[in-house]
Amino acid sequence: FPLVTTVAEFDAARALVDRELEWSRTHGRKAPSLLEVGVRVEAPAMAWSIPDLTGRADFISIGTNDLMQYFFAADRGNARVSERYDILSAPALRFLKRIREDAERAGLEISMCGEAAGHPLEAIAFIALGFRRLSMPASGIGPVKRMLLALDTRAAADAIENLLRSGASSIRRELTSFADARNYPL
Repeated sequence: FPLVTTVAEFDAARALVDRELEWSRTHGRKAPSLLEVGVRVEAPAMAWSIPDLTGRADFISIGTNDLMQYFFAADRGNARVSERYDILSAPALRFLKRIREDAERAGLEISMCGEAAGHPLEAIAFIALGFRRLSMPASGIGPVKRMLLALDTRAAADAIENLLRSGASSIRRELTSFADARNYPL
């Protein structure tokens, strides 16, 4: 379910699905053999509620476009404020890391979804933070795959950890230098 802001909203949506499944069963319709229900985390309020999804949701997907727009209070398409929107800023990466850790503790599968996952530099950061499922526009698949085939995940994780501790507001330049020094195709 997209743009869920509270667990109560998720519960209400899930109840609709469950009611439809029950209706199908009582009317002799064949139910799906597998149905997984999840949340697209696009609102910061939902990001802070992930532990409460334990036993309720099957997975979560981080909608990077909307989540970061709300996180930075800046429309990435508005030239007057778009410079505020940097998914490779230390605060944004710490936030994404915390979401992944909360999902892991809650036993929820997690994926990154959006334009950012289709950019090799951002994908390095996501993989280094522990994300293993990236959903992206088709145009990003080839470039990200080429980068992933060359990536030393452990080195990237160490680099990101050090960069996040450095106090820099954005790690874009440093991460680019890291990738260039290792000839990762960007």
